[in-house]
Amino acid sequence: MLPLALVLAFLLLPVVEIYVIIQVGQEIGAWPTVALLVAESLLGGWIVRREGRRAWRVLQETFGRGAIPDRELADAALVLVGGVLLLTPGFVTDVLGFAFVLPFTRPLVRRALARYAARRVRRAEARAGMFPPGLGGLGGLSGDPFGPSDVSGLGRDGGGAPRGPVVRGEVIDDEPEGTGDAGGRAGGGSPSRA
Repeated sequence: MLPLALVLAFLLLPVVEIYVIIQVGQEIGAWPTVALLVAESLLGGWIVRREGRRAWRVLQETFGRGAIPDRELADAALVLVGGVLLLTPGFVTDVLGFAFVLPFTRPLVRRALARYAARRVRRAEARAGMFPPGLGGLGGLSGDPFGPSDVSGLGRDGGGAPRGPVVRGEVIDDEPEGTGDAGGRAGGGSPSRA
């Protein structure tokens, strides 16, 4: 579905752009239309440069703090896509580009795209049956699929017994008698048993 929509957008967008440019040209004249397109491109280039630097700086600060830069990466990607749209001649792409680049509209676009992506992931999970019921999907993975995490490595009751099956056995040293290892242990000892 999405590839078809992208193909249609790439085929229809130039037609829509030409139509809008012709309509604007009929209203205000040919030279004012060209001047408006050039002014929009120059203004868009300046805004992309400013917002791109700001997004890059915030992204570097987030990496420096050791945090996960999810919002910052999304903003940088939106500025990049918005810049491409702003530098493409046309009024429709300029409107979309400004929505992606301007700092007061970019969070709205980011949230809308995140909701759309989350819906798509949930649908794909439901179709594929990837996760058992109750685990959730994007942003809803609330628990460990292997049970609650226990940092200490001990059982749920805090006792010394590990969770899961325990296999008893013994460790046999396969080194021949008379040889030692780097730890300084000389041969002749009995194999260690656990």
